Amino acid sequence: MAQKKLVYRHSGWVRSTHWINVLALLVLLMSGLQIFNAHPALYFGSASTFDAPAVAMTYERTDEGYRGVTEIFGKSYDTTGWLGGGEDADGEFTRYGFPWSITLPGFRSLAMGRHWHFFFAWVFVINGLIYLIYSLTSGHLRRDLTPDGKEIKGIGHSIVEHAKFRFDHGNSYNVLQKLSYLVVILVLLPLMLGTGLTMSPGMDAAFPWLLDIFGGRQSARTIHFISATLIVLFVVVHVFMVLVSGVWNNLRSMVTGRYAVRTDEPAHAKEAAE
Repeated sequence: MAQKKLVYRHSGWVRSTHWINVLALLVLLMSGLQIFNAHPALYFGSASTFDAPAVAMTYERTDEGYRGVTEIFGKSYDTTGWLGGGEDADGEFTRYGFPWSITLPGFRSLAMGRHWHFFFAWVFVINGLIYLIYSLTSGHLRRDLTPDGKEIKGIGHSIVEHAKFRFDHGNSYNVLQKLSYLVVILVLLPLMLGTGLTMSPGMDAAFPWLLDIFGGRQSARTIHFISATLIVLFVVVHVFMVLVSGVWNNLRSMVTGRYAVRTDEPAHAKEAAE
C-alpha cells in the first residue's frame, strides 16, 4: 500500500486571497443580478435599442396565463419559473430577470444591490492587486502558473487524462489549470474591471476613451455580463474538478497549505516545513 506524505502546496498569501475572492465574487454575482433585474436586457452600442435587444428576459400573456420568456438575438425561449418571471409565494405571476432567491438582497432593491456591488468591487480589486503583486514578486506567476513548452505540447494528453478522471496529484497545477487561470487573470478580470468602469458616467467623463475601447456604454454592459458568465462557468468547472480529484485533500491544501501525495508520485510542490 502506497504511503503518503504532506507537501506544502499553497502559501498563506495564495490561500488568503483565494478565500477573499470567493466571498467577493459571490457577493458581486448576486448583487450584479439584482442590478441586472432593474433592466433585464442587453444591447450593443451607445444607446439602448429597446425594440431590438441582443438579450432580453421578459414575459408574455398567453391563453393559459403569463409565462417567462428569454429572447436571444431575436429567438424566444420559454423560461417560465427561472428566467423572465414565474409564480410567487402566493401563486401570482411576477416579473423578474433572474429569480430573487439568487440576488442580493433577495428582494427588489436596486439601491442596495448597487451598494453591495460597488463595495465588494473595491474589495475584489484591492485583493486582486495584492495577489498580483505577490505573484510577480515571489515568482508564483512564472513558476506555478506559466506553462512551459513541454506542457503546451502535452495539452492533448492532459485533456484525455482529465476526461478519464486521472489526475497527476504530484503537480501543483497542470497545464489546463495554468491556461485557464491565465485566461481568467489576464483576460476576463481586466475585461470585468474595464467594462465596469466604462458603465460609470463619472469615469466616462474623466476617461472618455473608455467608451471608444468598448464601443459604448451598452456594449460595455453586455461585455461585462458575458465576462461574468464566463467566470461563473470557470468556477463551476473548478468546483467540479475539486470534487472529483479529492475534495478533502484539496480543501486541506487551501486551508492549511498542505497537500497529501503518494510517495511514489513526484512531488513538485515544496515539502511541508514548520
